[in-house]
Amino acid sequence: MHLRRLEPFEVGLHRELRLRALQSAPDSFGETFAAVAARPTAYWEDLTCSVTEPGRHVMFLAWEGGDVLGSTYGLRDLDHCEVGRVGGMWVDPAWRSRGVGRALLHQVFNWAREHGLSRLRLWAPAHSPAALALYGRAGFRETGKRRALPTNPALEIIEMEAQVVCSRRG
Repeated sequence: MHLRRLEPFEVGLHRELRLRALQSAPDSFGETFAAVAARPTAYWEDLTCSVTEPGRHVMFLAWEGGDVLGSTYGLRDLDHCEVGRVGGMWVDPAWRSRGVGRALLHQVFNWAREHGLSRLRLWAPAHSPAALALYGRAGFRETGKRRALPTNPALEIIEMEAQVVCSRRG
């Protein structure tokens, strides 16, 4: 498995991955496949720009051969300059429980350290024990905040937070 950042020219790939994520895990994200599929090309160009310009957000991809196994965003929190967010975490169902999610989270933690962030937050689906376990193993703990999943109010999402520990140089 190889990890890398999304490139500015990969607008089509970005759209394709988001749609794959929404199709394979419709109750894990706060938007629907239909709504996202209907977004114009300009939306995808702007979003891709926001995750590929230096100093802004980032999108990491996990690859094996020519296939993308998973992806996630590292997002700067607009309200708190010392906080980042993990967003849109997705792993292809055939690759779950094989270290892809752990590797993607590791990349986001490295990105957070590079940018001097002290904490990472995320919203996790309360109905996904596997996702909660993955985040727990990575050091995330519940903050106590919960809310209904926007696309399915019968389900809840849980806010979780982890400290970003600076690596020691020796």
